[in-house]
Amino acid sequence: MFISFDRPLCAVGFAVVATTITLASPASAEPAPPYETLIEHLDRTPATLEAEALLDAAKARAQQAHALPNPSISLEAENAYGRAPFTGYGAAETTFSVSQPLELWGQRGARIGAARAEADAAALRRDQSRWAVAGRLALIYAEAEAASLQYELAVEALSLTQADASAVMALIEEGREPTLRGIQAESEVEAARAVVDETQANRDAAFARLAAAAMLTEPVTSIGTSLLDRAPSPFAQDVRNPLAVQIAEAELDAAGQSVTVERLRARPDVTASLGVRRFEEYDTQALMFGISVSVPLFDRNKGAISAARAEQRAAEARLTGLKLEVQADRSAAQARLTASITRTRAADNGVAAAEEAYRLARAGFDAGRISQLELRSIRAALIAARNTAVDARLARVRAEVELARLDGRTPF
Repeated sequence: MFISFDRPLCAVGFAVVATTITLASPASAEPAPPYETLIEHLDRTPATLEAEALLDAAKARAQQAHALPNPSISLEAENAYGRAPFTGYGAAETTFSVSQPLELWGQRGARIGAARAEADAAALRRDQSRWAVAGRLALIYAEAEAASLQYELAVEALSLTQADASAVMALIEEGREPTLRGIQAESEVEAARAVVDETQANRDAAFARLAAAAMLTEPVTSIGTSLLDRAPSPFAQDVRNPLAVQIAEAELDAAGQSVTVERLRARPDVTASLGVRRFEEYDTQALMFGISVSVPLFDRNKGAISAARAEQRAAEARLTGLKLEVQADRSAAQARLTASITRTRAADNGVAAAEEAYRLARAGFDAGRISQLELRSIRAALIAARNTAVDARLARVRAEVELARLDGRTPF
């Protein structure tokens, strides 16, 4: 890890810090599962289950679209129980018929195509949801790790501040520093303790978010496998057709299929019928058959056709905008990732330089060549450099998560 502690400088006050860590951490602390283990169980997360259920619904509708219209059965009796010569049932005519709607003009094929297009779009949205959950989990994992590191850095900063304060008190006892310096040193120690309490609260909150996002049954108490130290490649293969564009294309296809469905619904409905009619008076029977056609005189489905075409135009506009936005967003995400890698490298070099500067400053302070103000400034620079290194790594994870979201893949 990029954090290195100079043990001789931390000797004073180490017992206090060790006690603080012991009280803050459970005795049997089990680290969180690695990120790779967590993403293997993405199918159990609510967002993934929701997307999977929506896909199942779309597949069921696509299956239902293959169904043929149900036939109708009718039984009719005529010329019965009236006045002469139709008294009683002797002159009645009884008809039993079966009517079957006929899906002509390609109506059934259009309906199947529209349902299938909706299912294809739902499958892509399911994949998008899965990658979004993976990215969110990676970010929460990295934030929890960063919060844990910031707590450790705060504890280390407290140790350094206590060591410096002890050195100042020794100089005051020797008469080499005024009493005011001791008061300032004690104030710095109290401020460092407050930072420890704050970072501990942030760490516990981040651990709770990680346990909830990963649906862990046990609370998270530490991070075992680092995600912040994992450096993604800034030269990932360029994705010419990102997942968001694929979804927009599938939605445009579904909108086009819907236009066809609505347009064919304006065609006349055709029904074929076949039956048997019995003539009681002559004690005989005969077949009957026919075709009925609806007349689209009042309802030509113009409103539904116009609505479907408007939705198609909206899908076209959405696709055009997405193609432009996704390419720009991906270029920006690629640039941010490259910059974050460079920033992380520079931050690590800054930590090494700050640690060496503090080591020399502490030696100079003990020898009386450097004042307390200079030592305080150099110590503050060291603490800031270490926190900057953590922030740089977290920014690198965020850039990788954003790039993975645009590419439609799992981060790292």
